[in-house]
Amino acid sequence: METFKEPIHYQNEHLCMKVWQFNNTDPKRPLGQQWHYHKEVELIVVQQGKLDIRTPDNLYRLSPGDVVLIGSSQLHISSKPEDEALVYIVLHVDLQPYFDPAMMMYYRHFSEMVRPLEDLNYMFLENEHAKREIGRIIIDIHAEMMDKTKGYEIAMSMHIKHLLLTLLRHDRRELLQPFGFVDAAVMKPILDYVEAHLGKKIEMEEVSRIAGMSYTYFSKFFKKCVGLSFTDYVNRQRIRKAEQMLITKTEIVTEIAVAVGIENMAHFYELFKRYNGCTPKEYVRKLLWES
Repeated sequence: METFKEPIHYQNEHLCMKVWQFNNTDPKRPLGQQWHYHKEVELIVVQQGKLDIRTPDNLYRLSPGDVVLIGSSQLHISSKPEDEALVYIVLHVDLQPYFDPAMMMYYRHFSEMVRPLEDLNYMFLENEHAKREIGRIIIDIHAEMMDKTKGYEIAMSMHIKHLLLTLLRHDRRELLQPFGFVDAAVMKPILDYVEAHLGKKIEMEEVSRIAGMSYTYFSKFFKKCVGLSFTDYVNRQRIRKAEQMLITKTEIVTEIAVAVGIENMAHFYELFKRYNGCTPKEYVRKLLWES
């Protein structure tokens, strides 16, 4: 089994998104997908037929009108469970450009620094109104992108904000709690540095320098903004990268651990089990069985 980082080619570079309607009208033609991921958040609304979406932890069986949300860099695979025509719209969007000052109290959530956005899929099962509203927004975004009527760029930006607001307003489990203002101009270079250096030793002194803060102040600043320590955040990102690498089946576990910056294998196994509830071998076996 292979996995790959899918490149998303934006229809408008300034909007940082791609939205497309897929028409699989041949009842017997499979989707031919494989495990993959991309930095963009993905939303799908099914218009005709049935579609299965799998992530490492969940299986979503979608029928007409159903919606699913897949977080940034979340491993997933799609399949067509029945021999019938299938029509659905897929929206890929990088949310980072949409974080204006009004959004910053929710930055840590929509940036998935604490929990995956996939956790919000509960609302589409429990709240029919939320599902219909999100589905309608995705359809409206697709129509705007296809028509490109004058001012469509403004409309698209408004639709994305409406989508995020709808998720907030229908979050009955209160997963998206406001946490305090986060300055994206300060935080984004830190997160980008971590992402680029996961395979190396990440020094707090260097990160503090990037943030323009003292070591002590940065440590407190990060935990206040994110809700977890900088070390915990880095460890979670390293294991997330290891999850992606594991199912390529091209490297052994020890090589993957080193590649994500964890040379102590006991520590790697402890962290992996903490975040996934299973060993790397069990994780791969589960994904192989599901694909």
